[in-house]
Amino acid sequence: MNAPAIAVRGIEKSYKELHVLRGVDFEVEKGSIFALLGSNGAGKTTIVRILSTLLTSDAGTAAVQGVDVAADPVAVRQRISLTGQFAAVDEILTGRENLVLVAKLRHLPEPGIIADDLLTRFRLTDAGARKVGTYSGGMRRRLDIAMSLVGHPEVIYLDEPTTGLDPEARIEVWNVVKELANTGTTVLLTTQYLDEAEQLADRIAILHEGRIIANGTLAELKRLLPAAKVEYVEKQPTLEEIFLTLVGTTSTSEPGKENAA
Repeated sequence: MNAPAIAVRGIEKSYKELHVLRGVDFEVEKGSIFALLGSNGAGKTTIVRILSTLLTSDAGTAAVQGVDVAADPVAVRQRISLTGQFAAVDEILTGRENLVLVAKLRHLPEPGIIADDLLTRFRLTDAGARKVGTYSGGMRRRLDIAMSLVGHPEVIYLDEPTTGLDPEARIEVWNVVKELANTGTTVLLTTQYLDEAEQLADRIAILHEGRIIANGTLAELKRLLPAAKVEYVEKQPTLEEIFLTLVGTTSTSEPGKENAA
């Protein structure tokens, strides 16, 4: 049986009296899209930072492609890529120059060819010679994801990749994420948008106040609510209804802001 691409066991993280993660467990299958769904402050970015070796946990274990995150962070970094909440692109450079720069920093041969291939893959060839400062939000995010794929990482973390994008740009990014999974890349997606998780994810874990309170496919999560009632039409529960039923419409305590931690 193949080992999961990501395995998290009992991860805990606190900042003084603030308990951000309280024993988080989940696995991500290779080549799948796994959505970590939660409100702001739920602990999503903290988990991504731990899995990216940018932060150490207080307890528990985490492994990426079978490599322990704490024991061998260098080997983990060779297998992953991270796209944060804001596009990390240089607006002064062209799209192609951004990609060439990343390829050179990774000491890869033929950086120009790598850049041209990624521009084609992400439908940015016509804009490749333009400065990124002229790009739309969706184009910047697509370029940002393309830059994170230089070197063919096995696992990519997308931390709220569509924050601040308009509906059309969100759909562009969704198509890119689906393409990543279709080509065998494992995607860990954090989001607070219910429709995003519903559209993209093979499995969805709901993170609430530092704990995973549900984990399954969309069909499995729907079964957590009462069966649909047939009156004039059959109404199946939406992911939004599942989420609000599980976490409640209001939080019992005020979670900290994980990004500030």
